[in-house]
Amino acid sequence: MTEPHVKIFDTTLRDGEQAPGFSMSTDAKLTMARCLRDLNVDIIEAGFAAASPGDAAAVRAVAEEIEGPTICSLARLNANDIEAAAKSLEPANNKRIHTFIGTSPTHRDFKLKMSKEQILNNISELVGLACSLSDDVEFSPEDAIRTERDYLCDAVQTAIEAGAKTINIPDTVGYTTPEEICDLFQFLQSVPGAGDVTFSTHCHDDLGMAVANSLAAVRGGARQIECAVNGIGERAGNCSLEEAVMALATRKDYFGAATQIDTTKIFIASTTLARVTHNPIPRNKAIVGKNAFAHEAGIHQHGVLANKRTYEIMDAESVGMPSNSIVLGKHSGKHALRARIESLDLSATPERLDEIFVKFKRLADAQREVTDADVVRLVTGSNQKPGRAGPWRLRRVEMRAELDEDIIPHARIGLEHENGERRSVQCDGEGPFDAAFNAVCAIAGVEGYIKTLDIHHVAAAEDGIVRAETLIEVDGQEFMGAVREVDVAHAAVGAFVAAVNQALANTKTAAA
Repeated sequence: MTEPHVKIFDTTLRDGEQAPGFSMSTDAKLTMARCLRDLNVDIIEAGFAAASPGDAAAVRAVAEEIEGPTICSLARLNANDIEAAAKSLEPANNKRIHTFIGTSPTHRDFKLKMSKEQILNNISELVGLACSLSDDVEFSPEDAIRTERDYLCDAVQTAIEAGAKTINIPDTVGYTTPEEICDLFQFLQSVPGAGDVTFSTHCHDDLGMAVANSLAAVRGGARQIECAVNGIGERAGNCSLEEAVMALATRKDYFGAATQIDTTKIFIASTTLARVTHNPIPRNKAIVGKNAFAHEAGIHQHGVLANKRTYEIMDAESVGMPSNSIVLGKHSGKHALRARIESLDLSATPERLDEIFVKFKRLADAQREVTDADVVRLVTGSNQKPGRAGPWRLRRVEMRAELDEDIIPHARIGLEHENGERRSVQCDGEGPFDAAFNAVCAIAGVEGYIKTLDIHHVAAAEDGIVRAETLIEVDGQEFMGAVREVDVAHAAVGAFVAAVNQALANTKTAAA
């Protein structure tokens, strides 16, 4: 039996960017739209054309460039909005107008000040107008969950009779529960004409149940999920695309449904969104967070090293991450330490491993995470002080960026080698941190680039109030550096130095 296809309607560029702090320029929207195309989403809601000239231009830009997915624009249920949406969507080969109006008592009485009959008349007339401008029209009764069921049926039936091909049932305020929404979608199958349309779900996360509610709606008969990358959206956000898609993929036995998403493109879409909106992915974010496939607890590490399925229900590679991660810290056990030693082409007898493990635990208590360079030092017996694994130490940081003038950002960095030699180099870059990294690489004699740089300010900390963590790539390999400092610049550059020291330690070990 063929699994029913669940369409993925992505609203990252519309509902997602409406969230404070997530607004995107047209170029940023195009960058994300390319990622969504590569993900193979069914529909891209590119914006709200009537909201502003900029939004209309962004919808048109996406419609002109992106082929494959249907391109959609939101429109309130009025003629001006619908016509603005149609105009912006003109270049698209496949286009959809998504129109909506509130139907709940709260929306009718306080926002719209319209009667039930007036709203039904508008649905009939204006959904019809949208259908005259586009072959594909979606209708949403806003705040459907808090709408009386008999009236919701009337609104849905009216939209179907007017020509809508998709009926979206939005939980606009994140109010419902999985059991309730599943029952609602089952109930709506009895509306005349329901068999001729696709029912869609659009859930918000105000009570933390957007993904659960969307999946429950699928169980109730929904065949389209409206969602956003990283779950961004109004207030607490929308249903997370990556979580809904991977739930359907991982639990096909339960849901009996499938999407056409290329899941190996999920991680790059997630990280691209973080980059263009300047909003980092939380470490504990399901599917795409840094900790999603990372293990520090000794029991978990032992299990994963023996068989990944002991603690991982999906492969990191299936969502586009390089691999799972065994993080060495104070909770790690001897199995994980031995595996890391072997991965670095080093060895230790059982007796020697016992000695190293004692020192390893002491170091992990002191600095929270033990790097590969630290492991090399522990195994080889280097006399370097803890926290300075590698030959270079930061001595000087100067960074400058003239934002209002045509001057290239630059940085002067001074490092001290373990042999006492000091070097200072000035480099340019796309930004001051990029320039600083270029200077560190020039002094250390390595070629690399920054993959990520995370800086966290902890105001309540007594010492080291800024924590910086960076991931760099050198010769195709990734190396991490993390430090705590009282100054942002010192923390960021210190993390670069720590990562470069790791790369140098790795090179030295490989040569030996």
